[in-house]
Amino acid sequence: MNYIQSSRNSTIKEIKALHLKKNREAEGLYFVEGIRFVKDAVDNGQEIVKVIMSDKLESLNGGKELIDRVAAVGADCFVVNEKVFKEISDTQTPQGIMAVLKKREFKLNNVIEQGSAIVILDSLQDPGNVGTIIRTSDAANISAVFMTKGCVDLFSPKVLRSTMGSVFHIPIFEGQNIKEIAGQLKKAGYRIIASHLSGKNNYYEENLSGKIVLVIGNEANGISDETAELSDSLVKIPMPGRAESLNAAVAASIMIYETVRQKTK
Repeated sequence: MNYIQSSRNSTIKEIKALHLKKNREAEGLYFVEGIRFVKDAVDNGQEIVKVIMSDKLESLNGGKELIDRVAAVGADCFVVNEKVFKEISDTQTPQGIMAVLKKREFKLNNVIEQGSAIVILDSLQDPGNVGTIIRTSDAANISAVFMTKGCVDLFSPKVLRSTMGSVFHIPIFEGQNIKEIAGQLKKAGYRIIASHLSGKNNYYEENLSGKIVLVIGNEANGISDETAELSDSLVKIPMPGRAESLNAAVAASIMIYETVRQKTK
């Protein structure tokens, strides 16, 4: 166990640098924080590069057990005082543990060939929405989530926290070109279904039992015109009330679970 007392330490500077997207991309690393999140990373076999712990962690509920488990995976472990930990933390009430993880890589062709239902996020910007959709996709056994180039950064702390650990369970591909990925999916036999206010059919009238792709659009503007043209079908969610639109994560959840219903009936 290595002890760090100064925030000027090189390891602490490296952690601080990972708060910026450009550094996460350059290093292929990101960080997760909190007892539950780090435990999930260990349980799901993530490649842990290093772990930073507060000297108060052992006194917290579950802290001692997690320290022992983290030590067993062989990652470099560092202990800092509470003041230093707060400097690198992204939360208001730090739990005293953070893990730096290596980004996982998935083979796109394998995921497409073996999948049956895929979700595409078309320029979604809200971290909470993106995290919630990933979590819902995980719960519904969606094969993968594709994020187009206009989406919020998957590895930002807010998105990661919103996934509640589902980021470890499901293949997620960032920075996708909608035209290119739509072509690949269609060639593999998928039908692309997009949520759109001008859709002719209600979502539950569409056949979602085969190989399908559900496209969820930007919170303010919906799907792009290009995405609409690439889609095989535009569907709508009926809204007999007075609201003009639904939250993107809510709309996604409704459609995702319709695929569950149709595939299991």
